[in-house]
Amino acid sequence: MVKIDDTKKKYFQSIAIDSTQLRSSVIRAFKKEYNEKENPALTEIIKDEVQFYAHCSTKLGVKLGFWEKFGNINEVGKLDHIVFRGTPDYARKLGEEPVKISHNWYVWKINDDKFTKVGELKGIYQKAEIGLVFAPNDIIDRMRTGEYDLKFYPGY
Repeated sequence: MVKIDDTKKKYFQSIAIDSTQLRSSVIRAFKKEYNEKENPALTEIIKDEVQFYAHCSTKLGVKLGFWEKFGNINEVGKLDHIVFRGTPDYARKLGEEPVKISHNWYVWKINDDKFTKVGELKGIYQKAEIGLVFAPNDIIDRMRTGEYDLKFYPGY
C-alpha cells in the first residue's frame, strides 16, 4: 500500500524477481486510487487495470517507510507480455551533454537473458517499460503522476 497523499492510497504487487536485472523485484502498479479509509480485498485490487510495471527494491521501500506490505496473493497475472527497454546512452561521462534521443535500444523480458538489440524504438517496443531498477521515491512519483522524473534518460 502506497500513500499518494493525505487522503488517497494505491497498491502495487510484487510479481517476479528478474534475474536479468540485478535480481530486483518486478512490480505491477495498479491505476485505481482508494480513499485512505478503504480496505479493499486483495482479489479486488489485482482485478484493476495495471498502470505500469517496474523494477525496484520492495524491501527497501518498506524499510524506508515509502510503502507498507498489505498482504500476499499468489495470482500475479501473465508475465510473458511484459517487455523492458534499456539503452547505454543514458550513462555519460562527467561534462558530456546527455543524449536526448537514443537510436541504440535493446529490449528484454523478465528472466530472459536474451537481450534483443532493436536500435530505434518502433511499434510495440515504444510501449516497453524503462528497465532501470528504480528507487522507492521514483515508484511513488510514477504512481502519483503517471511518469518518472528522468532528466538523464533519453527519449525515442
